[in-house]
Amino acid sequence: MGEAVPVRVLVVDDSLLIREGVVRLLDVADDIVVVAVCATPDEALVAVREQHPDVVLTDICMPPTQTDEGIQLAHTLRKIHPGVGVVVLSQHVLPEYAIGLLDDGSAGRGYLLKDRLGDLDTLVTALRTVAAGGCQVDPLVVEALVGAGAGRAASPLDQLSHREMEILGEIAEGWSNQAIAARHSLTLGAVEKHASAIFMKLGLTRDEDANKRVKATLMYLEGGTA
Repeated sequence: MGEAVPVRVLVVDDSLLIREGVVRLLDVADDIVVVAVCATPDEALVAVREQHPDVVLTDICMPPTQTDEGIQLAHTLRKIHPGVGVVVLSQHVLPEYAIGLLDDGSAGRGYLLKDRLGDLDTLVTALRTVAAGGCQVDPLVVEALVGAGAGRAASPLDQLSHREMEILGEIAEGWSNQAIAARHSLTLGAVEKHASAIFMKLGLTRDEDANKRVKATLMYLEGGTA
């Protein structure tokens, strides 16, 4: 078998310290190659055009407004370079930012807390998943979304069993049915049955792929429409 093709990553952060730290961290990963580092979204757009990365790893808050520049960069890339994945790093658990990131599709998108920078395996897994067109959302953000959804009056989430709520959270995190089955010592068929029941109860019965289902679930839990 041939060697795995490395994932090409572009790092974007207005902090020199963070940029250098991320580069040093990713240098340890065998199949990750940092092709460029940038301090602003405008620099990143030029670098994407020149370096053709598989994934852009970007801070969420950068000049000039220090609000959601990373999310806006992701939306711009969706339009002009739709094949480039984006993993956004945030300092805080902000479910509304995760929803904003996924507003134009969840394929090739990731949302992680900056605390994950100390966990190479988690960071590398997110980059690989997003490079392959998947979606990765930080478990703490998913917990916040589930909590917000469960706390609403007359929420359709009230229809879900405890097991279905567990599986819903894991689906939103990007776990495959096979992985969920292994975690809970269930058969694949049982997980598929639970998943079908969940989306039927939540009115998400359209024929959608896994990434679109993640987006619809997160939007619903935040109070949006699927």
